Amino acid sequence: MIAPSSLDPFRFGREMADFGRRLATGPRTLREVGDVDFGCSPKDAVYRDDKLTLYRYANPNRRKGAVPLLISYALVNRPYMVDLQENRSLVRGLLARGEDVYLIDWGYPDRSDRYLDMEDYIERLLGGCVDFLRASHGIDAVNLVGVCQGGVMSLCYAALHPDKVRNLITTVTPVDFHTPDNLLSRWVQSIDMDLMVDTLGNVPADQMNLCYLMLKPFRLNFQKYASFVDTLENAGQVEDFLRMEKWIFDSPDQVGEMLRQFVNQFYKGNGFVNGGIRVGDRAPSLRDVTMPVLNIYALQDHLVPPDASRALKELVGTDDYSELAFRGGHIGIYVSSRAQQEVPTAICDWLSRR
Repeated sequence: MIAPSSLDPFRFGREMADFGRRLATGPRTLREVGDVDFGCSPKDAVYRDDKLTLYRYANPNRRKGAVPLLISYALVNRPYMVDLQENRSLVRGLLARGEDVYLIDWGYPDRSDRYLDMEDYIERLLGGCVDFLRASHGIDAVNLVGVCQGGVMSLCYAALHPDKVRNLITTVTPVDFHTPDNLLSRWVQSIDMDLMVDTLGNVPADQMNLCYLMLKPFRLNFQKYASFVDTLENAGQVEDFLRMEKWIFDSPDQVGEMLRQFVNQFYKGNGFVNGGIRVGDRAPSLRDVTMPVLNIYALQDHLVPPDASRALKELVGTDDYSELAFRGGHIGIYVSSRAQQEVPTAICDWLSRR
């Protein structure tokens, strides 16, 4: 027997009227917002290698003698997520606390980059930035911050060159790629990366984005846009939404050979846990990561589950290992209101003790 409907027709009518009103205000709000920009902190290009650009952020509060803090972002998205806007910027938090912050922008690869591999990215590109900072500052080692995939590359670099990394900070970085709750890794197991790269060369950004969006299909493809209607009367909230959407879909194509090696060695081979990683003719091991390590992970991360990141503790060779569990998601660790205070404070306090 079907229970009588509890639908209140008057309430339904009011909600539909409110929905229609918000939709009607949308065009006016969008015209008011206009095109959104990103990156709120002044910076200068100080080093280039082909498509890579190394930026140094201006900082009137820079501590005298501060060790350069180099941020290595992932290849799959643009690095301005760490300096998205004035009230959502990890970079601004670090600058306010006196750090000398540098950021690697990997650029947009094209077909001429198809055969760049892990050795190119880790030794030549990331390593070139480290060596530039060592030479320009007259120091032996820098502080290195690796973000997600950039954290994996930073771990490899630190293992190969422990004398060049004074302190290592990893954020939302996968280490054990075969934890049971790693949906992305489970999907990747059925993909023939050799066939994909041999067929496509570089992998289009749209194909990568579709993969990430389908990890949470309802939330990322429907719910967030339905919720967007509720913000249409607030220009500030609309601008925030559009800026985030611009970042999500401003993704570079993925260099074929680099992606092949990265997926096969980490997602399929689980190289940090099982061994077998090759960077050119060298085999990095996390036991050779002997400098102090701060590992920051997000408790609600659907791309890098906490256990995938926490595995680092048992694998690194250092006795000076610390963790920070952040209550948020993979992106919230940089842009949520809570993150603006917690994350840069944790990083700077940790560095100040070393």
